[in-house]
Amino acid sequence: MADILYLVVPCYNEEEALPISAEKLIEKLGTLISDGKVSPDSRIVLVDDGSRDKTWQLIEAFCGRENSLFCGVKLSRNRGHQNALMAGLDYARKHCDMAVSLDADLQDDIDAIDGFVEKYYEGCDIVYGVRSSRATDTAFKRGTAGAFYKLMTAMGADIVDNHADYRLMSRRALDSLFDFGEVNLFLRGIVPQIGYPTAKVYYERHERVAGDSKYPLKKMLAFAFEGITSFSVRPIKMVWGAGAFIAGLAAAAMLVLAILLIWLEISGLWFVALTVLFALGINLVAIGVVGEYIGKIYMETKHRPRFIVEKTLPQNKN
Repeated sequence: MADILYLVVPCYNEEEALPISAEKLIEKLGTLISDGKVSPDSRIVLVDDGSRDKTWQLIEAFCGRENSLFCGVKLSRNRGHQNALMAGLDYARKHCDMAVSLDADLQDDIDAIDGFVEKYYEGCDIVYGVRSSRATDTAFKRGTAGAFYKLMTAMGADIVDNHADYRLMSRRALDSLFDFGEVNLFLRGIVPQIGYPTAKVYYERHERVAGDSKYPLKKMLAFAFEGITSFSVRPIKMVWGAGAFIAGLAAAAMLVLAILLIWLEISGLWFVALTVLFALGINLVAIGVVGEYIGKIYMETKHRPRFIVEKTLPQNKN
């Protein structure tokens, strides 16, 4: 008998996209069931991440359909994409054999799910959806995305190039994922650490089915910084290196200035002022980087829950 597949979809203010994406997902899951690739007990889990629009009302309507394949998870407040995804995966792992995570905008090609399932049956516990190209992106986005993956690799993080959070995970991979107890989540870095057999499925990325992106540049930069500081201490080592460099530069400047003052009647105050300002800037950056790590330690020691589930549908499922 085919295994149970759960599609986990975090949603935040997706009232425009959800009516379209929900129908496409139900069609895709129905096809997989009718083809015998997955069990009729397979479901679509829609996670409302504290939306301020009618997202939850739409989820309730989907779940209320006759013979509905939808489930709903409502978080008590907005907790961010990574936590909402974890809430959905936590719900799914209690009922499924495998789960696929994807965004509600369906920019990730849902036809790649067939390839995910095939790799799962071949023995892979984790299957990464990887973009085959970035031709549809702007030059700015292509450049920043490439720089991000290169920077993460340089910082020592084990991540998959051109992979976001579109992936399949088996039940045992999901259970292992929840053994990672950190509050500061960067799943693209955590999942590769699980270590079970993996595979990649390549696909073309599409435009959003409707609505606006929930990840403007500011959020993307914050997410990138979160990933770097969550998986590497190299920024702190770089601060140490910068401090040593500035100290050496200052010593050389003092030597040069001393020689100039002997042979020439000039004021070295401007040079001293610039050196002090430069060193002050480096110092403030260093304090900020160290403060970021201290802040993460502070949040981890509190052991606060990643999310609080307010309601699930259907209500007879946990």
